[in-house]
Amino acid sequence: MRDDLPEIMVGGAVLAAALGFMVYAGQAAGIGKSSNSYALKASFRSMEGIDVGTDLRLAGVNIGKVTDLTLNAETYRADTVVSVARGIEIPDDSALVVSSEGLLGGNYMEIVPGGSPFYFSDGDVISDTQGAISLISLLMKFVSGQGSN
Repeated sequence: MRDDLPEIMVGGAVLAAALGFMVYAGQAAGIGKSSNSYALKASFRSMEGIDVGTDLRLAGVNIGKVTDLTLNAETYRADTVVSVARGIEIPDDSALVVSSEGLLGGNYMEIVPGGSPFYFSDGDVISDTQGAISLISLLMKFVSGQGSN
């Protein structure tokens, strides 16, 4: 029995490490955790530069993330779902816009708040959207002289 003690100790340490890893993985995946956010849906003509995990901002402050992005085969639009932190009420006449951090920066989602006294709730659809503006196409219009109309 004395000779088995080191093997038992090593086995216990391996089991403890495996259990710790499983708990960490469960927390990272959000398993068993109550949701601290609510979902809003929207449809865009172009979601260029936006991926799942892209920041959602209001007044420059990160309030959520893009959680789903799919192509609607019927409308050929990009359907997206964003999660907004609980406790932040968004007026139901607000707009969801794809914004750029600058000429060389990435894109992010921005909520432009409206003035309605009513607010979006979980699962509501934001109908006022503005997709990504292609810098290349704007430059081509400027160079070709089509932007002066």
